[in-house]
Amino acid sequence: MIKSYAKLNLSLRVLKKLKNGLHNLQSNSFLVDLHDKILVKKIKKKKDKIFTKGKFCKYLNKKENSIIKTLKYLRLKKIISGYYKITITKNIPIFSGLGGGTSNAAFLTKFFFHKKKINNSIIKNISNIVGSDFPLFFETQVYMKSLNQILPFQKKYKLYILLIFPRFRCSTKKIYGKIKSLSKPSKVDYSKSKTKNLFIESIKKEKNDLQIVVEQEFPAIKKIIKFIAFQKGCSFSRMTGSGSACFGVFKNRKFAIEAKNNIKKKYPSYWVKITKTI
Repeated sequence: MIKSYAKLNLSLRVLKKLKNGLHNLQSNSFLVDLHDKILVKKIKKKKDKIFTKGKFCKYLNKKENSIIKTLKYLRLKKIISGYYKITITKNIPIFSGLGGGTSNAAFLTKFFFHKKKINNSIIKNISNIVGSDFPLFFETQVYMKSLNQILPFQKKYKLYILLIFPRFRCSTKKIYGKIKSLSKPSKVDYSKSKTKNLFIESIKKEKNDLQIVVEQEFPAIKKIIKFIAFQKGCSFSRMTGSGSACFGVFKNRKFAIEAKNNIKKKYPSYWVKITKTI
């Protein structure tokens, strides 16, 4: 079984557009222990068979998704041969900003390479197919200084995180299309942070440039983030990626559990999950 981990953007700056039409980005991206499960079996068929299950499989595009695109590319490049039965248990909310689809593509790619090094051209090509966040799943904690420069953290930080998914469906393409103002690049190299406390204090001063766009689309997001921030032991709260999942970073698991109980009382219909960085 392959564990396909979710990604959390602790911060996200949207910079000027590149020649390829994509925005350049800066982000502090951490993998967390929330994960989809992927089972792979080679079959004697002339077509791949993709099956999904779990609470978040409902909105997955069955005809065109990251798994299908990745298998086609790997077969085209003769990295794999034949066809496969792929069964995915979707535990990561879809349209949440947690990178579930891209994560599936990345961890499936790593599985087929059998721990061999994947060259940069393959990573770049699959990124163009499934999403620019594809390279972020090859390290557990990184500072993306730009789309072309990803720096692994020199020290790994154990963070307790409370995730809240209000079930609003955010289209990444649509959210980026509504950005009106762009940020200037940060001069801080977060990957070299010397201590956990210094890192948290510096990241609290950061932001997610997409958050204001989503708040205009879904005003409840702002209220959720504010409510998380008021919980005991919360260092800071924010939205991840293009949303709509929000999160709070807590000083320990006990505070995260207390906050989860409070949030479930106030927002009983929302999905809430305690997780930690890996």
